[in-house]
Amino acid sequence: MTCRPSFSSGRSTNASNMGPDPAVRGLVFSVDRFVAEDGPGIRTSVFLKGCPLKCVWCHSPQSQSPQPQLTFLSSRCIGCGACVKACPQDAQIVSRAERRVLWEKCDDCGECAETCPSRALEMAGEWLSVQQVVNLVERDSVYYRNSGGGVTFTGGEPTAQPDFLASCLQACHDKGIHTALDTCGLAKWAVFEAILPYVDLVLYDMKLMDCRRHQQLAGAGNRLISSNLKSINERGKPIWVRIPLIPGYTDSPENLQQIAEFVSVLDGVEKVSLLPYNTASGAKYLSIGKKYALEHLGEHPREAATAFTEIFSRLGLRAEVGR
Repeated sequence: MTCRPSFSSGRSTNASNMGPDPAVRGLVFSVDRFVAEDGPGIRTSVFLKGCPLKCVWCHSPQSQSPQPQLTFLSSRCIGCGACVKACPQDAQIVSRAERRVLWEKCDDCGECAETCPSRALEMAGEWLSVQQVVNLVERDSVYYRNSGGGVTFTGGEPTAQPDFLASCLQACHDKGIHTALDTCGLAKWAVFEAILPYVDLVLYDMKLMDCRRHQQLAGAGNRLISSNLKSINERGKPIWVRIPLIPGYTDSPENLQQIAEFVSVLDGVEKVSLLPYNTASGAKYLSIGKKYALEHLGEHPREAATAFTEIFSRLGLRAEVGR
């Protein structure tokens, strides 16, 4: 399932408790059930589209655009040619000699995806109402209760759709569902201030402490990211810091030491998760007609990640290797 949200000014629930506002909608590109990595217990992860960062190692490149986006999975194509007839931009080629999408012509209208019988062509991003999201989340309420789980809003970057995110969080929180926010931290503080009353746990991504290198590799500096983490901590929210270990980019002992020193003074940080890099994202870039800049990288050895936990343990932090 795929989707992302609008930026309307209204909230999804009101003081009279009449339920989510049907006018508030957002763009969601996936809703994953029975997730065990995005917070405590069994969870549903709601992936919102759009992100202010452009990390060269991004694991979900289809999440970056704030609009629905065509994806093509060649292994599913049966060569029927329905997409060729449907495409108003003549951006589809299906023949015995080749099968490809002319991405320079594609305008992501989605006409080809609607006619594709094998789902080789699909749109990453579906506009959903708050109530539709809540209905999907509530399907597994019994598992949340039995496991201590809940819902995690992630992305992309969920705060890129602030009104929709706030509405979804409030609606789930009002129903007693444990809520987690997985964020890169790059948003105005006013956005976090508005949503934190409805957030039970913050999963906070930390990548690089050197601001100039962060700008070069992630597309933006990290001063606001660092400032927001401090402010979230001051609000007394439980925080799990998550660090992607990208070989040659974020996994130097110097960078990890700097992150450890920064977060060790924040009393709200319950644990640090080191996330070893894997190569699965390469195919995702191909599916949207892009080249993956880091295709030369191999898997990050798990034993190396385990050794890095000592950097954090020495400063009194609970550290683990995640997935």
